[in-house]
Amino acid sequence: MQKLRDWFDAFDTLETLLNRKRSRRIVVFLDEFPWMHTPKSNFLAAFENFWNTWATNKPNVTIVICGSAASWMIKKVVQNKGGLHNRITYKIILPPFNLYETELFLKSRGVHLNHYQIVQLYMAVGGIPQYLDMVKPGKSAAQMIDEACFRKNGFLYDEFNELYHSLFDEADRHVKIIRVLAAKTMGLSRNALIEAGDLQTGGTASNLLDELAAAGFITPYIPFGKKLKDSIYKLTDEFSLFYLKFMEPNRTMAKGAWQKLSNTPAYTSWSGLAFETLCVKHIAAIEKRLGITQIYTESSSWRSPGNHVGGAQIDLLIDRRDQCINLCEMKYFSSAFSVDGRYAEVLRNREHIFKEQTKTRKQIFQTLVTTFELIPNEHSIGLIDSVVTMEDLFVKIDEKQSDS
Repeated sequence: MQKLRDWFDAFDTLETLLNRKRSRRIVVFLDEFPWMHTPKSNFLAAFENFWNTWATNKPNVTIVICGSAASWMIKKVVQNKGGLHNRITYKIILPPFNLYETELFLKSRGVHLNHYQIVQLYMAVGGIPQYLDMVKPGKSAAQMIDEACFRKNGFLYDEFNELYHSLFDEADRHVKIIRVLAAKTMGLSRNALIEAGDLQTGGTASNLLDELAAAGFITPYIPFGKKLKDSIYKLTDEFSLFYLKFMEPNRTMAKGAWQKLSNTPAYTSWSGLAFETLCVKHIAAIEKRLGITQIYTESSSWRSPGNHVGGAQIDLLIDRRDQCINLCEMKYFSSAFSVDGRYAEVLRNREHIFKEQTKTRKQIFQTLVTTFELIPNEHSIGLIDSVVTMEDLFVKIDEKQSDS
């Protein structure tokens, strides 16, 4: 084959090859699309020409483009104002594995961990296949986290900075937002985030937030009873939070760093937050356990006004069309959980404040989502209406359920 002069020549050659297969269904898959567009390469212009002058007229041809550099894909393809404007037929979102898929993936590689071990691993690195690929048979989650994250030759030791700079132009601005949200675990409104991150209002801030959300690092949530403009942004990327909480401040710790850190108060606060994030990502599984998959629901969070005496916060509530609301309390615990008198009073007070502030007339169900089982006692009986355990989160969820 003769040497190709440029990308226009390359796509002309591709056309010639594909024209030989006129009667067959053809799928052209271009992986890591952004990295082909090197400076002065005219790759995008050549692709636009290829699509508009040839591919779009071929009903048997499907072009699939894929790119991990979120900001580039959004700006240059999704929001393209030139030859690719309004050319996208279908957007395929590839989310991280859920717990069910994570277990299947690990088993396919000969790794057989129990569900508690997988949850520990997931809370630290999420369901990213590339990260899960580091897990080796015969080692615990703690061992793998220690080796991958805290050793200088570890797979994830330098991942944080490399990750953001590989995905975003001017990544320092994106990282600044991530750091702000990591310090505000309850989340921030758009205006509060712009102020805390010293961002420019308008399009710049919106683009940064959109890019981070599209890449799965942050998630906007609409609080109960509020509108889209009232969205609260939270950091929902497990590895980013883990890095900023533990890895960055402990770069000099030697072998066994994670085992030591997991016995500190910082671990207790982080594990609670990480488990909450995990649960919110598995709402479809929670609803399946509650038997409400056929009921229209909306999930959100809620907090009482700052000046309310006593205050209350609900990190997950499921508002149901059948005039019921599940107030979900998420508790990460290393063993079976029991409710004591003080905690029972907290739950009752939270429900009272929620009813008083929202004026809801719906039936309220107190739902506990925890790692292991609930030990019934005089404090939980009559208070906790339903229990969802870690085991209930490891279930297969079809596409319709996950979209509900």
